[in-house]
Amino acid sequence: MGVLSAITRGIVRGADRMAEFTSKRGSRTHYKGRGAQPTGRLTSSRKFIQVREMIPQFVVPNLEGFKLKPYVSYRTPAGTEPPVTPESLFTEAVAPKIKKDFEEGTFNKEQLEKYGFEPRQEGKLFKLYPKNFVR
Repeated sequence: MGVLSAITRGIVRGADRMAEFTSKRGSRTHYKGRGAQPTGRLTSSRKFIQVREMIPQFVVPNLEGFKLKPYVSYRTPAGTEPPVTPESLFTEAVAPKIKKDFEEGTFNKEQLEKYGFEPRQEGKLFKLYPKNFVR
């Protein structure tokens, strides 16, 4: 941004909005920080006590001899597989089990939990039949 456009923007929008908000612009108790989570607690006497369980620990696997690189080029072609839909997931994962049990004669409509069906939807993020479902 050029100097002239910055000055123009400061005049039009107000000079107070142009300045960067730092800890010096806040109140006396304001501490801006850098967005990091604290690794301990402050006591009543304003002493910081570090808590070992609050310190993040990074678990890094050994990648010795790993051939793939973390970068994926933008020039790579788009995927050829179609997106996964509920119907395709059912036909690939559940339908063969149901067909096999039906041919063997062990299929029972009352035991659909064996195939992953959950009759109760309480506590689920996306309910199968919400209360406002139009029937």
